[in-house]
Amino acid sequence: MTAAPFPAAEQDRRMGQVPVYYYSSSSNLIRRFADRLRDTDGRPVLDLSRRDVRQSEPAGSWVLLTPSYKAGNDVHATLPGAVRAFLRSPAARRRLIGIIGSGNRNFGRFYQAAARELAVVSGRPVVFEFELAGTPEDVAACARVLNALDARFASAEPPQGRR
Repeated sequence: MTAAPFPAAEQDRRMGQVPVYYYSSSSNLIRRFADRLRDTDGRPVLDLSRRDVRQSEPAGSWVLLTPSYKAGNDVHATLPGAVRAFLRSPAARRRLIGIIGSGNRNFGRFYQAAARELAVVSGRPVVFEFELAGTPEDVAACARVLNALDARFASAEPPQGRR
């Protein structure tokens, strides 16, 4: 089940772990990756396709997991609408500490375009990238990166980057 067992604000504070807010299309590739992250260490993962999550604000530092949808076309936006809606909140933007990107190498130069473009605009780093639903090795490597972020940011104020 992908629904969070706790309200978003409470889930953010669980176990001192930086929560991952994610968006997954009907392909569920990102959802599978997020679920495997949660299963690895109990990390809070929150689904931005849910209205209650999208309309909430993170209580502290958080990481975004987003796909890129641009398939070699400069005209179409790369960032999903649900992610853009969540990022309209100044508090959510201010508390964002990093971005995890999923993409498809078939997109060529647009591979990871959403994560990379958002990193430039927000001043936050891309902390991990993987292709499609990722591999078990990708999940383990991403969990290690997130554990390092937990140690650094879980109890600290978020960085002051561009808003």
